[in-house]
Amino acid sequence: MADNIRVGVIGFGLAGRIFHTAVVAATPGLELAAIVQRKGDDAAQAYPGVKIARSIEEMLADESIRLVVVATPSPLHYEHAEQCLRARRNVAVDKPFTLTSDETGRLIDLARENSVLISAYQNRRWDGDFVTLKDVIASGELGRIVTYESHFDRYRAEPKRDVWRESGGPGGGTLFDLGPHLIDQATVLFGDPKSIYADVRIDRAGAVVDDAWDLLLKFPSGVTAVLRSTLTAYTPGPRFVVHGTQGSFIKWGLDPQEDALKAGGSYRDPGFGEEPASQWGELRVAGKPPKRVPTAAGDYRGLYANVRDAILGVAELEVKPEQVWRTTRLIELCRESSDTGRRIEYKG
Repeated sequence: MADNIRVGVIGFGLAGRIFHTAVVAATPGLELAAIVQRKGDDAAQAYPGVKIARSIEEMLADESIRLVVVATPSPLHYEHAEQCLRARRNVAVDKPFTLTSDETGRLIDLARENSVLISAYQNRRWDGDFVTLKDVIASGELGRIVTYESHFDRYRAEPKRDVWRESGGPGGGTLFDLGPHLIDQATVLFGDPKSIYADVRIDRAGAVVDDAWDLLLKFPSGVTAVLRSTLTAYTPGPRFVVHGTQGSFIKWGLDPQEDALKAGGSYRDPGFGEEPASQWGELRVAGKPPKRVPTAAGDYRGLYANVRDAILGVAELEVKPEQVWRTTRLIELCRESSDTGRRIEYKG
């Protein structure tokens, strides 16, 4: 369609291949117009009708591209986003958005100066389990929320020192990898925290970057949030546990979209993004029998559909720049808290 927003994606590693090109190509109103892959022909084989550029400059020479997705390794996010913003393109950046809050602030200012949009790829707001959890909390059945616990557990006994995320270079480790998701979800639910306490550590022999962490956030509403991740969970913990003054909600298992996309699945497939009933969460409310809560179908296309509509001026951007800055700043405070052993106040 002539009205489609043309999109360029920088990078065709795991993020570019699974979380960006596949989702952009499946989102109505967006056209995957270009992929920057400096070497190799994987992108050309996967998308034979899409232009393959060998540099960001080559992609930006096509002035019809209105949205650029930065899906390169984390240490390059700032440089690549800055280049695209200076070319007056709308930009979405994979997480972690940048490695420092100062860098995040500079990109936000640059987007404002050039009258373009900037956002982060917080796709797990569109996980089916998180969408369902928001609905459960909004229903009021749990009463006033007291504690919120979120796990993102995996098992990988041996470090992969040949992969950039685990090589010891800048931007590596699971706090940068998964922390933005869990922090973003918690702050979407409860707003700015009052304080944060963190234990960021290395648990596996031979690892040189953090592979486990526990974060404790206190919110003005009285909610205590515990966010946890580890690469040594042979038996993962629950995805969500929420306790309120009137009941509890517990949910096991991860949203199926990532695994389905890695396996070659498509949003066109029947039942894509849906969980089996065996993984539905359980709601227990005082004085009532327990009940299973069907998990909403997850759909990462919702993020890009919102970016599309925000560019067109018909919707408010959901992953807002100030929220992106908050998440980046909280990751910095996590490291400071862990290094000093102190609880640290958050000042937005």
